[in-house]
Amino acid sequence: MAQPQEIRWETDALLVVLFIGTDQIVRLNEIRAVGEKPAPTTPRSNRNPDASLPLTDVRLAGEGTSDHKSSKTLVCGTVTSRLKYKAHRQYSSHEQHTLEVESHDSVTNLTVISTFVTYTGIPVLRSFATLRNDGREDIILTQATSLVAGILTDSTREWWHEYVAATATNTWFREAQWHDHELPTIGLDTIGLYELEQGHLATHVSYSVSNRGSFSTGGMLPMGMLKRKDGKDTWLWQVENNGSWRWEIGDFNDDIYVAITGPTNYNHGWKELLRPEQSFTTVPCAVVHVYDGDDAAFAALTTYRRKIRRKHPDNETLPIIFNDYMNCLMGDPDEEKVKSLIKPAITAGAEYFVIDAGWYADETDWWDSVGDWVPSQRRFPSGFKSLIDTIRAAGLIPGVWVEPEVIGVRSPAAKALPADAFFQENGKRVIEKNRYQLDYSSSAVRARMDKIIDHLITEYGIGYFKFDYNIDVANGTDANAFSSGAGLLKHNRAYLDWIQGIFTRHPELVIETCSSGGQRLDYAMLAVHPIQSTSDQQDPVRYSVVSAAIATAVTPEQSASWAYPQPEWTDEINALTVVNSLMGRVHLSGALHKLSDAQLDLVRQGMDVYKGIRHDIKDTTPFWPLGLPKWHDDWLSVGLKAPSCSYVAVWRRGGDTSCSLPISSVKKGSDVKVDFLYPLGFEIETSWDAEKGSLDVKLPSTVCARLLRLTE
Repeated sequence: MAQPQEIRWETDALLVVLFIGTDQIVRLNEIRAVGEKPAPTTPRSNRNPDASLPLTDVRLAGEGTSDHKSSKTLVCGTVTSRLKYKAHRQYSSHEQHTLEVESHDSVTNLTVISTFVTYTGIPVLRSFATLRNDGREDIILTQATSLVAGILTDSTREWWHEYVAATATNTWFREAQWHDHELPTIGLDTIGLYELEQGHLATHVSYSVSNRGSFSTGGMLPMGMLKRKDGKDTWLWQVENNGSWRWEIGDFNDDIYVAITGPTNYNHGWKELLRPEQSFTTVPCAVVHVYDGDDAAFAALTTYRRKIRRKHPDNETLPIIFNDYMNCLMGDPDEEKVKSLIKPAITAGAEYFVIDAGWYADETDWWDSVGDWVPSQRRFPSGFKSLIDTIRAAGLIPGVWVEPEVIGVRSPAAKALPADAFFQENGKRVIEKNRYQLDYSSSAVRARMDKIIDHLITEYGIGYFKFDYNIDVANGTDANAFSSGAGLLKHNRAYLDWIQGIFTRHPELVIETCSSGGQRLDYAMLAVHPIQSTSDQQDPVRYSVVSAAIATAVTPEQSASWAYPQPEWTDEINALTVVNSLMGRVHLSGALHKLSDAQLDLVRQGMDVYKGIRHDIKDTTPFWPLGLPKWHDDWLSVGLKAPSCSYVAVWRRGGDTSCSLPISSVKKGSDVKVDFLYPLGFEIETSWDAEKGSLDVKLPSTVCARLLRLTE
């Protein structure tokens, strides 16, 4: 019998402990930042590391689970119990550290290489797995997790009431809204089985969150959290895929595990054929574990997101973008309308000018005719290039809206492309909302769209694209793929490769990703695109909750929130819509051309403030003085901790006129200078309580918002 062994992998920032039991199965038993130790508790005795779950769970066609209670979970696959440790390897460079752990199934000759990556100074673990067919027979995969980690709550005897789970709903107009769940309410509770000591090693209840389809976050963010109620132990994770995914937590041997995966057969119709010598790599995931609270976990994840993101000058300069869509032209631009907005956009402080939807269509009902991306002559009788030249001559970089993944059923392009250019189901094109979904694994699709995008850049001088996406194909495509789920994943990855190719040819070009607002808030998309539209919410007061919460999903310098002032709104509401955008990226819109001089000056004041703080925003980490915001909260607040100060936005939507904001970024006992940044001249009272480390704020008895700077 093989002797158990331990692999302790320690980088400058992270410690990972793997255990290889007498059965030679590899299990992940610990992840924590170097130097951190659990808070004093009463740990359980006789914890057996063999009782954790295998590192990677794999299922093959025709093979079920090793536990009859686990058929619908992501753990306890039969082949998983045969994956025996073979070797491990470590690699390091100046910025990255990698650990590979190789396991092998002697029955099918399937080799699994589980890969861990950390980055210098960042206590976040990135994980994925590569599965290789080293045999002579075909292998059909039906599941392959990116990571399974057990014993998450080993420091407590009563995890079922000392910990809570947290998930984030992400619906249209209501993005990034976090909710806590008491573990017993989602089925995770003590049931006494482990106390029987009868050799039971099984999972009995799991709670899962998943997405199916091309809207990767159409309903839920691909994230989850498990945290101790006293704020002294927090696990936070994200799935990095722009399509289908799933994660689950469950009870296994009187503790909690997390399992994370991309598409599976059970949830997403995903199967992948591995012929001899072929391999498949799972989608990546990232895990944070801190002996601290929400703010510390999200701070670490924010730093990690910056590290995996493609470098782009846009994330360094944070230019102000005017876009003519939201609460403005709403997809119906023409030559005169656009020209009327150029001067007020410049006066307000914009640096980019984006013509949104409708520029390509002669008619107003263009939804099912898109696909050619040729400027309308009716809308722009003097020529679209002449208008773009006018925008550029005014000192603004011009941009346009394109929806590159779809073709309307009435578009001539729908007949010009070959059959394999489109998503299909049993030989028929998939139609969603009178549109066809293009398959970017098709070379014909990529070549055609390269030609269109390059032409808009070289012929018209476009320097910014808003790439939108407004349909959700749940079942993927079975054309040129072993399964519909595999076809979707193939397209997902090919689309991102296409985007990378555009940036290679045009490195200064800015491409914004938008999916009906924030319906693809995932770090497969966000690792490639420099900027993300956060929401289509048209009510500024409701938008404030999205703005306050969005840093949980996107780095501040990537998160574009709308500021859309209107002439009929009060000064307080117009100031509030500006504040909504100041803690991330400004998406300026609204009826600027109809504002009074005083109203436009109020907007300009906000843009001037933004230009004065944006050099800090790109290096900040977020924190939430009042906790993660809830949709109906009267008071909201989000802070950004910069190297030399902290910025705090606060919204009052009802309730008392006074509120105390604990500031986690400032040490208790510190003296703090409070500067009121925006909107100047508006009513506010502030005082700093050094002993409590809190900012006391009093605002007028109306809906309003303020931006402050705190300096120790």
